[in-house]
Amino acid sequence: MERSTPLRLTDAEKLIGKALGISEWVDIDQVQVNIFGEVTRWRTPGHCDPEFAKQGRFGGTLLHGFHAIALLPYFYQSAGCWPIDGEDPLNYGLDKVRILKPIIIGDGVRLRSQMRLLAAEPKSDGDYLLKVGHDIEAEGHEGIAIYAEYLTYWHRVKSAGA
Repeated sequence: MERSTPLRLTDAEKLIGKALGISEWVDIDQVQVNIFGEVTRWRTPGHCDPEFAKQGRFGGTLLHGFHAIALLPYFYQSAGCWPIDGEDPLNYGLDKVRILKPIIIGDGVRLRSQMRLLAAEPKSDGDYLLKVGHDIEAEGHEGIAIYAEYLTYWHRVKSAGA
């Protein structure tokens, strides 16, 4: 689902409010959820114990909300939204983030993000701070599951010999 036209930092201000693209689907299973629980020290039964979770309110284990949020750079890249005149991106943080619905793992779940450019702030040397809104959906679940505003600081590509 790559962008039909490459994104450029130099055009970013003209794209504010416009759709950037839709990411590829990413498959997540219980093994990945368990690993995320281990590395974040949040291995709770509602996320990592399918037998326990079957008896709970949701009928199955849940994807950690932060697991989905950690996929934002993947979503951004898989949709072809990395500026071709930018390099060495830095995670600058998040603004508004809302986990709107629980995402049940079951036999696995697929996520993707629809993105739009919310802001493009010029910085020194042609660098930009971009704010991209992500509407993350889970296949088979109606509506948006997670909304996040992701900020990335982009360095302008230096021309050869500069």
